Amino acid sequence: MPKANIYYFVEDIQFKLPNPKIITDWIHNVIQQENCQLVNLNFIFCSDNFLHKKNLKYLQHDTLTDVITFSYAEDQKNIEGEIYISIERVSDNATTYQIDFWQELYTVMIHGVLHLLGYNDETLLEQEEMRKKESIYMLANRIVNLH
Repeated sequence: MPKANIYYFVEDIQFKLPNPKIITDWIHNVIQQENCQLVNLNFIFCSDNFLHKKNLKYLQHDTLTDVITFSYAEDQKNIEGEIYISIERVSDNATTYQIDFWQELYTVMIHGVLHLLGYNDETLLEQEEMRKKESIYMLANRIVNLH
């Protein structure tokens, strides 16, 4: 069976993802390592304002956020969804945490993928597991210094 596609879109900002083929292969690899299959995945890179409106409309949260993930899958083994990422939040977070912008972006991207894979981050224990998985997939796939 051929690989399902991952699509990248931009809304309300100017942004270009470097090396989309490498990123796509990386995400496919992560999904396979979790014993799941990709059906369809859209990344939408956007502004704070665009994502804030989504946050209000769909989650009733009146806050800025770096990522919102929507799953459309019928079961947890078939991954289908959209991941919205605020480039402005990623940039601010990178500055706050004193890390490279691209490292923060790739971490946020894999964070969204992990949500689609069934990982949560509501409790401290879930947050620890999520951070551990993020680190494993960032390092194992040498994605940190991609740009």
